[in-house]
Formats: sequence, C-alpha cells, structure tokens
Amino acid sequence: MTTAEYACKTRTNARSPLTSAVLLSKPGILTLTVLAGFTGMVMATGGLPDGRTCLPCLLSMLMAAAGSAMINGVLDASLDMRMQRVRARVEAMAELGRTRVAFIAVGLIGISTVISLFYLNFLATVLILAAALGYIFPYTLWLKRWSPFGVVPGGIPGALPVLIGAAAVLQNVRPDCLILFFILLLWQPPHFWILALKYRDDYQAAGVPVMPVVMGMQYTKVMIFIYVVALMPASLMLGLLGYCSVWCAAFVFLSGVLFAAACYRFVIKSPHFDRAFSASIWYLALLFLAIITDICLIRPSFPAG
Repeated sequence: MTTAEYACKTRTNARSPLTSAVLLSKPGILTLTVLAGFTGMVMATGGLPDGRTCLPCLLSMLMAAAGSAMINGVLDASLDMRMQRVRARVEAMAELGRTRVAFIAVGLIGISTVISLFYLNFLATVLILAAALGYIFPYTLWLKRWSPFGVVPGGIPGALPVLIGAAAVLQNVRPDCLILFFILLLWQPPHFWILALKYRDDYQAAGVPVMPVVMGMQYTKVMIFIYVVALMPASLMLGLLGYCSVWCAAFVFLSGVLFAAACYRFVIKSPHFDRAFSASIWYLALLFLAIITDICLIRPSFPAG
C-alpha cells in the first residue's frame, strides 16, 4: 500500500499545505532545538547575544532542523504507515506528496546553509550541516534500523545545537558548552526509550528494533533509570567547574532528582509513560532556562568581590 492509499483510508480531516508541512517538520523538536541553540549563544556570550548573530543563527538552525525532519519522514514513510502514533504525519505526507516534501526539505537545508555562510561563520555552518545530515543518513538510514542502541550515537545531531550556538558567537567551542553537549547526549536515550516503551507495539509492527522490542521492557526500564541518574552528577559539573552559580547548580540538580523520581514512579513502579515523557521534556526545558536566567539575571546581580 502506498502512502497516498493509506492516507485515503485513514484520513479524517483535510489540512492546508502549510499545516501539513509544519506537522512534518516536528515542531516539538524544533522548539527544543531553538532553545538549545539560544542557550549555547548565551553561554558563549556571557549574556544576551547580539541580534545580528542570534537571529540568523536561530533561523538557520530552525530551517535545517525542519528540513532534516521532513526528509526523515520521506525516508521513514514505509515504516510510519505501520505505526498508529504517526498517523497524522502519514496523512500530511500523502497530502503534500513525498517528492514535494523532499524538494521543500532540501530547499530549507540549502537556504539554511547560505544564511549561515553569509551571516555566521564556517564552523557554525559545518556544525549545522553535520546536525542535519547526521540525522538524515547515519541515524535514519542505519542506526535506527539496525540497533536498539542506535539512539545513543544517534543523539549527537540533537545535541549539536548547543555547539552551533557557541560557534556562531565565538567561532570556536568552549568547555562549558561541551559539558552541556554531553548532558544532552545523556538525556536523549532515556527520552526516546520512554517513548519506545509507550509505543512498543507500533515499533514492533513497523520492524524497528527499538530497545523494548529487542531487549525487553524490564531491561529498557533499567537502562532509562541508569541514564537519568547519570544526568545528576553530569549537570553538577557546570557548578563545580564554576560555569554557573551555586543557585543554578542546585536548581539543576534538584530538577534531575525530580526527573529521576518521575522515572522511578511512572516507568519502573507504576507505568504511566506519558507522565515520564512529559517530565523528560520539562527537565530539559528547565535546564536551558535555568542556565539562561543564571547568566543573564542572577550572576550580574552579584558584583565580583
């Protein structure tokens, strides 16, 4: 069955082309991508970044992330048709057509590259392309399809926005941004594995070897908890090395404790995977906001000496 035939059988409401394109761009991921990139710029600047750098950087990241998400949808169309959770994206793909989606996606990544080259710098451009192409090729075409641990190295493209933001400002990458990059690498596997637990049957039907399908539910729950607990000492490194205030370090650590508690309660003890998944998103958003608030508002209010 083709994507169009599947959509004809399942379609409930017609969408506008713009709505379909936005849906295929995965707006939830785009929001976190932009927030990660902005946090990287704030860390590199030591305050609010200049608009002449900030706006082109965020726009370039947004377009590249949207384009790579769309190509991911094109490449995964045959898998998505067997998964109920992405039914809306399958319908959107059918309404626009794979060829049109592919052209839009390539255009977005191309424009993103031009913006980055003209308004940012070579390093930022390379990192933006590495994030987009890394998500499309190694992750989508290989890691996702062949290994239950594919999300571990596959998380690199999702963590790169922090480094992109720093590179846009400094034309290099500092240790504090590398620590945050490492934290994002630790965060992404449990975030995805929680989703995989909830939609295990979908992934099994699609033939995607996610951890709950290959290694079992209990093994996956243990791995989630190990990674979530590891986030706490990793996040403390920002405070211990003097990259954030004591107040920020304490808040981030407490957020990690609450995230671990949510995973224990809603993943291990009494499965409510939706709540654990929401806790995962809240943890990352609060981490970014805490760092931004600390650098822009808290530390400047305490004069040196």
